[in-house]
Amino acid sequence: MASKGDLTKARLASSMLELIQTSGYSGTGLNAVIDHAHAPKGSVYFHFPDGKEGLGIAAVDLAAQQFQTLIAQSAATAGGAAEAARAAIEALATLVGDSDFRLGCPVSVVTLEMGAESERLREACAAAFESWITPTAALLEADGIDAARARSLATVIVSTIEGSVIVSRATRSTAPLLSAADLAAELIAQQKTGEAAR
Repeated sequence: MASKGDLTKARLASSMLELIQTSGYSGTGLNAVIDHAHAPKGSVYFHFPDGKEGLGIAAVDLAAQQFQTLIAQSAATAGGAAEAARAAIEALATLVGDSDFRLGCPVSVVTLEMGAESERLREACAAAFESWITPTAALLEADGIDAARARSLATVIVSTIEGSVIVSRATRSTAPLLSAADLAAELIAQQKTGEAAR
């Protein structure tokens, strides 16, 4: 069972994640995180001695875990890699739409805002992207796609998702994400056909 301190730390990371999604990293102050998490004033520096940077890393790690879970759930319920990719992106489109286009990908936000300012945050973002590319590549390999091609295609799919989230928010439409879902499924099918023809 998690301790009271662990629960407070998790609440702070979750609040930081949510506020980054809606206000950006630079626009999120520690007092806003404390208020949002309903946490004691001194709790941030107790759990995150390196302050906002450490809290930002925890939020990026949490976002990585959440999308990993979405990939795993989609893979478990779909009939193959193409269907899994479509299901994951469509689920993401629903989340973005249901938030009235306020929620985006916190990893891309932190990368864009802080990637050149903080090496620790950049590394955390790079690790988050890798944590999505690797299982996607494994799913593609399990579907019969060559390892090198699977890795390349997984990178393209994750990059396409990231871009389409931004465009969906800008246009206040899930159409870019739904188009990405169609394209990802089509690319996977093409790669499988190419592998079968070799």
